[in-house]
Amino acid sequence: MPQGASSDPPSERPDFLEVQQSAEFGELRRAQRSFAFPVTVAFIIWYFLYVLLSNYAGDFMGTKVLGNLNIAFVFGIAQFVTTFVIAWWYSRHAEAKLDDRAEAIKKRLEGGA
Repeated sequence: MPQGASSDPPSERPDFLEVQQSAEFGELRRAQRSFAFPVTVAFIIWYFLYVLLSNYAGDFMGTKVLGNLNIAFVFGIAQFVTTFVIAWWYSRHAEAKLDDRAEAIKKRLEGGA
């Protein structure tokens, strides 16, 4: 059998193009993108703000906040916190709006629905 060929008869193979073009799959993609794109853009802007301020606003970033901790340190730690918050937020979004839809599509593709 050639590499990449399936032993399944052609009639039993899922029609991936049909699924991809279905309204159900389109709704799943919209639900994912409606979260991922705006949050990604917001995080990139936040990241570049930190980088630009670090490069061009040294006096501001060097301002002491608490003891020897300055604004640059606080912003740096906030980058990590933001990353974890976004990951947690996305997992909640996926559980609420994506997982059930994706599972339904998967079951239909696998012939269980």
